[in-house]
Amino acid sequence: MKKIITLFLCLFGLTAANAQENPVTWSAAYKAINATEGEIIISAKIEKNWHIYSQTASSAGPVPTSFNFEPVKNFKLLGTATEIGAHEIFDKTFDAQISSFSDKAEFRQKIKITGKPGFIIPFTVEYMSCNDMMCLPPKTVNLNVKTQ
Repeated sequence: MKKIITLFLCLFGLTAANAQENPVTWSAAYKAINATEGEIIISAKIEKNWHIYSQTASSAGPVPTSFNFEPVKNFKLLGTATEIGAHEIFDKTFDAQISSFSDKAEFRQKIKITGKPGFIIPFTVEYMSCNDMMCLPPKTVNLNVKTQ
């Protein structure tokens, strides 16, 4: 019985530790520019002392943030996502100057509406988060946004 209780407490501790290791929260919104164009605004709230990386790949090794929009016949992407608020830091983990985000990040993807508005655009965000002591494995988050 003692072994079962110890095993349960260990599993509970691992689950609690994993739950706390999610330092980034993502959200998405849609903003109409005009009747046929809009912008998907993707925001990340990053916990203190953590950061995520820019879309710009680095030979130093961190996984850059990337977006994968699922094909929907009602829209097409206009260019690639732009980023707001990235800054250069010396990353001790990778021993290199790398473009990253702290506290918050914002990305904007312009789209052209080719069908009737009011549809949902599903997409994924892949990113890697690190602090001064460690990096978490890359994560993929599923998001969606509804056009107006």
